[in-house]
This record gives sequence, structure tokens and C-alpha cells, in this order.
Amino acid sequence: QVLSIEAADTSASRHAPPPPSCGLLAAMISEGRPRESLVKYDPPLELGPASPEVLARRGKPGQATSLKAQLAKKVQLPPVESKPNTDDVLHALLPPREWIEDGKHYTQYVSNQPATRLDVIQLQEALDQRLMERQARETGICPVREELYSQCFDELIRQVTINQPERGLLLLRVRDEIRMSIAAYQTLYQSSVTFGTRKQLQSEQGKAETEQMIAEQEELKRQREARVVELKNKCEAIERREAERRTVDERKRKEEIDFLKHQQQHLDSFLKSHDTKN
Repeated sequence: QVLSIEAADTSASRHAPPPPSCGLLAAMISEGRPRESLVKYDPPLELGPASPEVLARRGKPGQATSLKAQLAKKVQLPPVESKPNTDDVLHALLPPREWIEDGKHYTQYVSNQPATRLDVIQLQEALDQRLMERQARETGICPVREELYSQCFDELIRQVTINQPERGLLLLRVRDEIRMSIAAYQTLYQSSVTFGTRKQLQSEQGKAETEQMIAEQEELKRQREARVVELKNKCEAIERREAERRTVDERKRKEEIDFLKHQQQHLDSFLKSHDTKN
């Protein structure tokens, strides 16, 4: 079933953020020629000297386009009653880029030339080459890789829109949905970072008191360990002294016992001799 331009326009406007007039980022004009893109553009058109109004919309040189700014650059699609041609739909899907160079105002529209099989192969090769030249990460979060794949998807939308505008509008909905999902993930990530930072600060509030208490307990532990060593040494000294005293007492008792035994033998012999005489 063919998707009509009016239905796609209604759905895209429902998913889209506020129009460019609501934000300044959508109206910014870059200073200097933009970086080479994977999207195929026509040769730039010189619009004459830059007017004061154009200079007021000038942005910083080489300013990166954030994801929110890309979403804010949504352009209202032409209504179906006006019977727009392919160029109108193409320029609405992929707005022209503008810049100021040497005091002159330039604009550049996307190309309306149909793509061949060779163009698709060249697009893939150019994507791989740009990823390697700009040293994009293969895994994880990488703004460079995200930008290049976004340009590649825009170029695919351009190629499809030239052959069938309705299919290009459907791809536009897919692209905007992906961008909004990524923007939601970024917001969630920033919120989680803020939450983690707040929890870390809360945990560090009582950190000084806890460290002081730990130091006091460790000092008390060292003192008690020293007291235990002191008592052990004292106990060993008492045991040695008592052992020596016990040895002396045993020697004395043995001497007394030996003396008493000797006296007993002497008395026994005396009594026996006395009995014999009688």
C-alpha cells in the first residue's frame, strides 16, 4: 500500500520537534565551508554578499551540530494539494546547507540525480574510508561514527526519494524516530550521571567522620596490642621467677629429706647397738 505524502507529512509533523522558528540552532549559519559530507550535493550557489541579517545568524567556525539541533532543523513538508515535485520533497527532507565564506553567502542543495549501483558501491567505500580517516571507534559511543552513519542514511534517503518520494517519506519517519530514541537515551544517560554524582556527594558527606573514627579505632587497637604484649612479657617473667623459686624449694626439701633419712639411719643403728648390749 502506497503511503501518501499527506499521511507521511501528518505523521512526520506529529513526531517532529518544534519548528525552526522556535529555536536559534536551526537558524544558525556556519562560518566557512562545511565539512565534506557523504550526502551528494549540487555545486554551491553564491547568493551575493552576506547581509547583516545573515551575519547575525552566523555560528562559530567548525561548530558541531548536536542531535537536538538536527531534530530542530525539521522543515515542514509540502502539502499534497500543491502537488509538489520530487525536488520540493527532496529539499524538504534534506534542507540545503548555508555558510558564509569571505563575506559571501553560499547555499548548496542536495543533488537530484538518480543513483546507480556504482553510486551505492562508491558510497559504501567512501563510508569505510571516512571512518578510517577520522579514526572512528568500532564499538561504544563515538560521535564521529554516529555522524558518518547519519550522513550515509541521509544519502540513502536522497537516492530512494528521487525514485519514489513516498518511500523516502517513510524512511524520513524511521530516521527521525531513531534520532529521537538516541536523544532520549542521551537524556537518560545524563540524568543517570547526575544521579550518580549526587549520590557520590551524599556518600562523601560522612566520609571525614568515618575516616576519623577508623583512625581512632586503629590507634586504640595498637594501644591494646601493646598492652597485650606487655602483659605477656610480664606473665612470662612471673612464670620464670616462680619456676626458679620452685626449683630452689624442691632442692631445699630434698636436702632436708636426705638429712632426715640420714638421721633416721643413724638412730636406727644406735638403737640396734643399744639393744644388743642389753
